[in-house]
Amino acid sequence: MPHINVRSRKVYYELHGEHEGIPLLLIMGMAGSCKGWLPLQVPDFSQQHRTLIFDHRGAGESDDCDEPLSIRAMADDTVGLLDALEIEKADVLGVFMGGMIAQEMALGHRERVNRLVLCGTYARPDAKRRMLLQQWRELALLKVPIEVMVRERLLWTLQDETLEQADLIDQMVTFFARDGLPISEEVFANQCQACIDHDTADRLREIEQPTLVICGRRDRLTPPALHRELADEIPGAHMVTMQYGAHLVVAESAERFNSVVLQFLADT
Repeated sequence: MPHINVRSRKVYYELHGEHEGIPLLLIMGMAGSCKGWLPLQVPDFSQQHRTLIFDHRGAGESDDCDEPLSIRAMADDTVGLLDALEIEKADVLGVFMGGMIAQEMALGHRERVNRLVLCGTYARPDAKRRMLLQQWRELALLKVPIEVMVRERLLWTLQDETLEQADLIDQMVTFFARDGLPISEEVFANQCQACIDHDTADRLREIEQPTLVICGRRDRLTPPALHRELADEIPGAHMVTMQYGAHLVVAESAERFNSVVLQFLADT
């Protein structure tokens, strides 16, 4: 499996596609492995762009470290991966926590980000988001059964029509109960805290890259108002609201999502 050393840590990554030009970097959200991109996004994106996916520190097959976890530190990790792979600049797409990392990359490493796509994310958590993430953090540290955590997160990330598909939900819960989550409870708790602490609201106007903000119309975890804040504050940003889909719009409306992203990358 492909690993590369980034600041004395092994980072798992995959590169798909043989295209020349600026690659597309996909940044996963909380509690996820980069393999989550493989079924629905990588096949479409890699037809037109060299596509880079990777596991965050302590997730999937990447090493953990003893350093404090923050969104800014994870942005530095990601730039370190680009350095190690000798990638000068990338188009960057991030979902939820990955979108927060992408914001910090665009602000703190602006010369490394060509174009920016933000989905299911925010600039600053409001009281409801802070309370929810704190609850998830505490549940993780209490080591509640995986089935409980999976169902709790699905309630916030899938739209009602998807939740009605009982067989699908049972399959998802069974899969994670059998194979486990791709991160430990401690790492998940630290990711929750990093998302609570994330705040770029007063710096969004410093983002210079062409930016696309994508929202699922029925997103409860990061509702449209939080996406509108991003689109209103980032100069020249364009927002697209998917009519079908909630927080996991990358899965529930994958074909439309991929098409919108590829069109943005082609037009800019």
